[in-house]
Amino acid sequence: MTRGHVGEEFAGKHVTVAGLGVSGIPAARVLRSLGAEVTVVNDGEDERARRQAAELEELGAAVRLGDGATLPEGTELVVTTPGWRPDKPLFAAAAAAGVPVWGDVELAWRLRGPGAAPWLAVTGTNGKTTTVRMLASILEAAGLRTAAVGNIGVSLLDAVLGGEPYDVLAVELSSYQLHWSTSVRPHSAAVLNLAPDHLDWHGSMEAYAADKGRIYEGNEVACVYNTADPRTEELVRRADVVEGCRAIGFTLGAPAPSQLGVVDGVLVDRAFVPDRRRQAQELAEVADVDPPAPHNIANALAAAALARAYGVEPGAVRDGLRAFRPDPHRIEHVADVEEVAYVDDSKATNTHAAEASLNAYDPVVWIAGGLAKGAVFDELVAGSAKRLRAAVLIGADRHLIREALARHAPDVPVVDLGRTDTGAMAAAVGEAARLARPGDTVLLAPACASMDMFTNYHARGEAFAAAVRDLAADRPAARER
Repeated sequence: MTRGHVGEEFAGKHVTVAGLGVSGIPAARVLRSLGAEVTVVNDGEDERARRQAAELEELGAAVRLGDGATLPEGTELVVTTPGWRPDKPLFAAAAAAGVPVWGDVELAWRLRGPGAAPWLAVTGTNGKTTTVRMLASILEAAGLRTAAVGNIGVSLLDAVLGGEPYDVLAVELSSYQLHWSTSVRPHSAAVLNLAPDHLDWHGSMEAYAADKGRIYEGNEVACVYNTADPRTEELVRRADVVEGCRAIGFTLGAPAPSQLGVVDGVLVDRAFVPDRRRQAQELAEVADVDPPAPHNIANALAAAALARAYGVEPGAVRDGLRAFRPDPHRIEHVADVEEVAYVDDSKATNTHAAEASLNAYDPVVWIAGGLAKGAVFDELVAGSAKRLRAAVLIGADRHLIREALARHAPDVPVVDLGRTDTGAMAAAVGEAARLARPGDTVLLAPACASMDMFTNYHARGEAFAAAVRDLAADRPAARER
């Protein structure tokens, strides 16, 4: 489908865009440029929404602000943003009227022209952004024109329509985006892991997993799964893929045939070699991965599997992993103060991510708490209890973690600050420093969302890092990274 053909398809078509924001505004602009009659509906009305509405109205779009959005009369297609839950009345009305609903990812896929760059796609409860950025680094090391797109970096619509001649795209896809995607067919895809998250949006764990599994539909070369999470392999079994597409596992142990894994500190490939039963190709050393925490090694193996599925040589995998640097607030070493390491993993916003972070260090003084989003902490605490030197709790739902600690780690000292103001982070770092011993790690891995105290996890991580820097300034033995 050429851009011209797409223009012919959308010219004069009545399209409703559900939601403003980072997805809705680009979708509305693209659709207007293609000649569609666009109406944007948005729940809520504030100064920012009014400003965005004015910009879209200048392009000829109609905008309706306010709660209780209904399906505009004459709508032939709905394009929705990820923030709109599928139980919205507007979607029920669309279904009753036989009006299709697409997400922004579905729109981007359908706007691809002939010879468009294939997609190497990644989803999972945790690790998506890191894995996609690792993958892009590997692809760049191979000399390929690429970009990390989706929830990070370049928007998918910009990547598809921006005119940049990409060879291949590294695509991060959320469960929200996959829910509304029906025709997306990646070259290869990976589901990194599955843990309860966003269940208020999806309705159940089964529905959440099913939406994640959509990423495997129509895969051409490889469906990459996590051997440590059997649910990801089950999603591969259920997928309808192109004949010849292979199931490729990744493991932190020695790999079986058709897997990537780790042997004696080396990442090895037994999937994309001539003789999978007798051969293993060295790709990189564990030390090439920054940081070399177990869950980050798993991310690197998934990225390597997708790159190898695309034909990338082993040397580029090594070079790409060596060149990669993690984003801030993702297991980021802030400083060493009096032989205690201070690590910021503010991005650990759920129990699964916090578990991976806690498993990377021992012993740990754990700073945790925030908005639990319905999470249960018993399994996390029970599995991490032996690593805990102490715990310092902040945030609105800290009592849930405190109660889990009382049940499963009664001997671990707990400081409940009883605060939800932003200054609580500095107090938490001070308490953690008091409790820590030389050789310990003070770890911010909240296992909760941040919005009770901070605008986002970035702001929470910055508050932690600032408090650590202040602590370091008072202690001459400090060493910052």
